[in-house]
Amino acid sequence: MKKPLYVTEKALKTFIKNAFEEDIQDGDHSTLSTIPKDLQQKAKLLVKEDCILAGVELAEIIFKQFDKNLVVERLLKDGDSAKVGDIAFYVTGSARSILSTERLVLNCMQRMSGIATLTHDWDSRLLGTKTKLLDTRKTTPNFRICEKWAVVIGGGTNHRYGLYDMIMLKDNHIDYNGSITNAVKMAKEYVKKAKKKLKIEVETRNLAEVEEALKSGVDRIMLDNMDTLNMKKAVQLINGKCESEASGGVTRDRLQEIANTGVDFISAGALTHSAGNIDLSLKAVKNLQ
Repeated sequence: MKKPLYVTEKALKTFIKNAFEEDIQDGDHSTLSTIPKDLQQKAKLLVKEDCILAGVELAEIIFKQFDKNLVVERLLKDGDSAKVGDIAFYVTGSARSILSTERLVLNCMQRMSGIATLTHDWDSRLLGTKTKLLDTRKTTPNFRICEKWAVVIGGGTNHRYGLYDMIMLKDNHIDYNGSITNAVKMAKEYVKKAKKKLKIEVETRNLAEVEEALKSGVDRIMLDNMDTLNMKKAVQLINGKCESEASGGVTRDRLQEIANTGVDFISAGALTHSAGNIDLSLKAVKNLQ
């Protein structure tokens, strides 16, 4: 599976380096005190809960960044449907290295697999519609790269990655600025002056704001916390002149209903902030030959 553009070697190295510094600091003393330096061993990643697996590629990168001599044998890949008892991969090499990397690998994979599984479940409810499922910026600080990557693995689509790659004028921007019309005008002038290629999206709370945003000439209009009837009216008003996105109050049970209004996108913070962790375990394989 192709990695999203934001999953760069530099970003991953920085994330992994910071994670190890947080966890290990001056040494994994449990391991250093009990495991011989030259001991070579093997471990398996055991799936203990049905899921859409995510983080396999990241796990190998983590192992290799910590110890380039660790060898990973992948049996499953990101996006695979895994069942209880499946083995995702084996890792072989320094027993010390395996033990010191275990928790970071599991923390990432358990969280990512939870997000991928939830995303896959929600996205499957949109089959047969034109609507795409988006995530949001409601992510864990310093862990966004993994959470948004997991959404993609689960079949969802990333919204903007951060504040830098799209202009989204939310209710507070509008309230502070004074009006949608003026805010969009200023945003367009900013983009032109800065020579940036940034799409402009406006959050709207009612049909009057939808009409104002439409006249302002934006790339996408967000329909925030609207009921289904008003959402449908809004989509009819927009009539394909720009993209439409439903957001706020989105639940699994409402996905099909919202999609039937004709919106282009549904964004849901729940994909990242409400996903549970999947039960995975890294287990020693004894009697290594």
